[in-house]
Amino acid sequence: MKCIITIELGTNGIRMFAYDLDGKVIGSMRGYYPTFHTEPDHSEQDPEQIFITTLYVLKNILNEYIHPKKYKVASICFCASMHSVLAVDKNGNPLGNAITWADNRAKKEAQELRRSELGKKLYAATGTPIHPMSPLVKIAWIREHDAGRFKQTSKFLAIKSYIIHQLTGEYMIDYSIASATGLMNIHTIKWETDALQYAGITASKLPGLAPVFTSAGKLKKAYQQSLRLPADTKILIGSSDGCLATLGDGVKGEGKATITIEDSGAVRVMGPAVLKDDKMRFFNYLLTDNCYVSGGPTNNGGNIFEWFTRQFGDFTNPFDIENSIGQLMEEASKVPAGSDGLLFLPYLLGERAPIWNANARGAYFGLNIKHERKHFVRATIEGIMYEIYSIGKTLGEQRNIKSLSVNGGFGTIPFCTQLIADLFNKPVRLRRQFHSVSFGAFLLSATEMGIYKSLDDAAKTVELPDVYKPNKQHHAIYADYFTIFEKLSAKLFDEFEAIDELQHKYAVKLTS
Repeated sequence: MKCIITIELGTNGIRMFAYDLDGKVIGSMRGYYPTFHTEPDHSEQDPEQIFITTLYVLKNILNEYIHPKKYKVASICFCASMHSVLAVDKNGNPLGNAITWADNRAKKEAQELRRSELGKKLYAATGTPIHPMSPLVKIAWIREHDAGRFKQTSKFLAIKSYIIHQLTGEYMIDYSIASATGLMNIHTIKWETDALQYAGITASKLPGLAPVFTSAGKLKKAYQQSLRLPADTKILIGSSDGCLATLGDGVKGEGKATITIEDSGAVRVMGPAVLKDDKMRFFNYLLTDNCYVSGGPTNNGGNIFEWFTRQFGDFTNPFDIENSIGQLMEEASKVPAGSDGLLFLPYLLGERAPIWNANARGAYFGLNIKHERKHFVRATIEGIMYEIYSIGKTLGEQRNIKSLSVNGGFGTIPFCTQLIADLFNKPVRLRRQFHSVSFGAFLLSATEMGIYKSLDDAAKTVELPDVYKPNKQHHAIYADYFTIFEKLSAKLFDEFEAIDELQHKYAVKLTS
């Protein structure tokens, strides 16, 4: 019996699934690693800790589900979050931590580039909005502010490229992760010369570009032995989490969109055309030839409610975050839609789409003497969903969205899924097995193996049997409150800038 293992390198941890060739889950496991915020706007992770966690979880899933049942691993398919940057030396050793998508240290560089003609040219060529998330401006920041590391760097890698290099010795990056760097031309599928010049590097400083179906070579012998995997086990380079979540929900073609809310979030469509936007609000990431995943991302998804839970939730067990979240969801359900006039701007990590403002901040608005904790709970959830809706509303200017699906751990909580249906005033469909990223990786692997003739055929097999229908009365309430939410996000632009300046001003004084 053959099986496929999918490995997702997520923001806060590793997720692995084992599938049989019919797409049924044999088993799954998770592992976790921290994110470090050592300075304002900094978000970093230890690449060696990520690699060790990957090996640990892979060995466990093999020992518990695969080897005892005599499965042969036909393929291991990787997927990962986007926009990470890791500098390594000539021996492949990390020069410090990996910088994650949530890092905003390069916001000054991003603001200047976004306002320039070069920024507009690069957006048209690469499909990546100009923002501190982009490895393009992260590398430029390292060049200007960390010259020693920049000079020592042999390669700038995405974290997935680093993990694959550790396992196989190959330096590779798939088209979809590469197209999220701001450095690859999505039309020519080559590293973009103007982007390289802006970052101050040559193409030799980046891994080789490869289609998502590419085999990344053989596992090193040491890992073949320790994992008990044969030399012919295929290591598939795979794709990004966003592209595979879209594929895993079967969202391919006109009229369909999918919403992911995990730690961060996004609203995406998939099709043969690039979304063109003078305001540079949408991403366009290449999955395969003439197949683009387009949409808008938010920094502030389930991670914001987890933050709220850790600060204000009740913990019977200090590590039982899921139980505490469940209790707060129950509390929120007892508050009417609209939270009795309490609004929350969820911009704790700045924001990407649709406002693309790294200086945006969180705020509660409309607070009165009668509001209780339960109102804050519901307002926090609604604020996260208003931000998701604002992306969908903007995307609706480009695409006629008739049907929605939702995936991700936070988005598929029933209370949240119903709220999405009410906000969009559209039915929302779910897969029974909610983790669409891993299932998208399975479909990619199965297509590479010839089980499906194409990704189109693979997407058509996806079933979304569970439907949440909108409550029209709730939709009317949310529509009124969303108008205020949208106005506040725009009106507070100057105040966001001012508070950011003060934060850095006094942070410098206090630490000097």
